[in-house]
Amino acid sequence: MLWETLLLAIRAIRRNVLRSTLTILGIVIGVAAVITMVTLGKGATIQVASEIGNLGSNMLQVRPGQGFRGPGGARSEASMFKIEDAEAIKDQVTGLEAVAPLASKGAQAIYGNENWSTVVYGTTDEYLQVRDWLLEGGRSFTPSELHSGKAVCIIGATVKKELFGGANPLGASIRLGKLSCEVIGVLESKGASAFGSDQDDFVLIPLRTFQRRIAGNTDVSAVMLSALSGVPTEKVQKDVEQLLRERRRISVGEDDDFHVRDMKEIVSTLTGTTRVLTALLGAVAAVSLLVGGIGIMNIMLVSVTERTREIGTRLAIGALEREVLLQFLVEAVVLSLFGGLFGVILGLSAAAFGSKLLHVPFIINPGIMALAFLFSGAVGVIFGYFPARQAARLDPIEALRHE
Repeated sequence: MLWETLLLAIRAIRRNVLRSTLTILGIVIGVAAVITMVTLGKGATIQVASEIGNLGSNMLQVRPGQGFRGPGGARSEASMFKIEDAEAIKDQVTGLEAVAPLASKGAQAIYGNENWSTVVYGTTDEYLQVRDWLLEGGRSFTPSELHSGKAVCIIGATVKKELFGGANPLGASIRLGKLSCEVIGVLESKGASAFGSDQDDFVLIPLRTFQRRIAGNTDVSAVMLSALSGVPTEKVQKDVEQLLRERRRISVGEDDDFHVRDMKEIVSTLTGTTRVLTALLGAVAAVSLLVGGIGIMNIMLVSVTERTREIGTRLAIGALEREVLLQFLVEAVVLSLFGGLFGVILGLSAAAFGSKLLHVPFIINPGIMALAFLFSGAVGVIFGYFPARQAARLDPIEALRHE
């Protein structure tokens, strides 16, 4: 019986192909929009987590000041760190894999007739370990170069491209402002960060070289830390905060004049934000499914009116009310499922195109596809029930008299 009802439903749909196509358009758009939004949102979440993960595993940043406290909040003024602070953290805090003091300043990098505006970081060889950064060629700083403040540098991929093009920069000398330094290493490219900035646009030089030849002071603007695998970053953060409060003579009850930022917290915050936005966009897109359901109900009501004599004939020759109800209900569900199927195909195509355009991973989520498809079927049941019930309750005599 169900098979015969299904064939009748398909036959009725084929009689009005154009009308049926326009009817399911709302379902198609709704399902496609939901799948596109959720797929792109999932890809963006993974991309954000991956990009921040590229900053370094188990990494923490220590900076002077209290950071930004909410919208419009200002960064509190505080004295800069010294290299002794980084050495104290390295010696007295357990569970650390690497500690890298950091100071930075913008500079013009010049080689021959080429010049490029970049950022110069003064740091140690442990900076690469903290950031999980590999060398594409050359070597890192030696202990003697770090101690003596020798004029050597390691350049990022962007600086290499802008100054040297395809040439080998190792052994060449570039000028950073008034400092001339030898290129001893080139870093592998990491591309743009999750915040849109170019991670490869910088030059590394020994911290002492930076302090003597570029900054003219002994300030350290940040200390980068990397915890050992298996050591909770929360414990490391607490130990660092306690040590720095002692070294900076902060009394009990006073606020810290520095802040320690755990990269895991940033990952959690940003991925949580993208998930919420994805859910909101998916919910907005799902509204068009309801619009499509109303369209199906409208067209089924029209179909009942057009086929009143047919319904009356079936009821007069012995058809049961539930059989007529089932026929029109199946028609509504078939229309919705067709819309859901085409919506899934359109949604995946749009998501694939959007992923390439936005440079985010294309992650197929079978769960949301199945949910959107089944929801479209549910829309058919819900919005098709009223017209189907109206058809089943027609009086056979009145129906046969209908012109």
